[in-house]
Amino acid sequence: MCKRLQVSIDGPASAGKSTVAKLVAKKFNYVYCDTGAMYRAVTLAALNQGIDPKDDTKVAEIARQIKIDFEPGETEQRVFLDGKEVTHDIRLPKVAANVSAVAAVPAVREEMTKQQRQIAESGGIVMDGRDIGTTVLPQAPVKIFMVASAYERARRRYVENQAKGINTTSLEELQKAIELRDKKDSTRKVSPLTQAPDAIKLDTTNMTIDEVVSEISKIIKKTQDELA
Repeated sequence: MCKRLQVSIDGPASAGKSTVAKLVAKKFNYVYCDTGAMYRAVTLAALNQGIDPKDDTKVAEIARQIKIDFEPGETEQRVFLDGKEVTHDIRLPKVAANVSAVAAVPAVREEMTKQQRQIAESGGIVMDGRDIGTTVLPQAPVKIFMVASAYERARRRYVENQAKGINTTSLEELQKAIELRDKKDSTRKVSPLTQAPDAIKLDTTNMTIDEVVSEISKIIKKTQDELA
């Protein structure tokens, strides 16, 4: 029987981490944990309560109080905030514009990290985010750092938004937002976006989703064989 591993997939915004992580998890019959959705859920909860996402104390209180759940869906994983489905709400521009501020709050990251480690405890997990390999699961035997050009990431998000009927943001605006998000994520004081020393860097700019999944699957199988 193959060893059930912890797999971390990190990288900048819209690099395709979530899409690939879901497919890899399904292929190996692993659990998928969307850490980005957790921070987005905290952000949405703050906005819904009229709380400034930059108010560290109040945002931290919310992170400790709310309940975030995941359920498999036909086309995408469903996200619930205190029992209410927010799968699409957490992807709205207002959430995207504020999630970096929320994710930078030390107490929020501490609470989310605690929950994420509990989910990953028994292995057989694929987790994607910004600091999984460096902070959340530093001992994970498989660490991937996915990158792609800012333009390509913006294009992907634009196509995704169009498919979901979200037509409020242009491709140019999306690229600017992604570049700003990169800067915020890589320069924040707590768990900045950075490649773990032992992570494998994968540039997906010119790769299809299937090609990326195939490449990561090879790495997982190789690691399973080495640890057998």
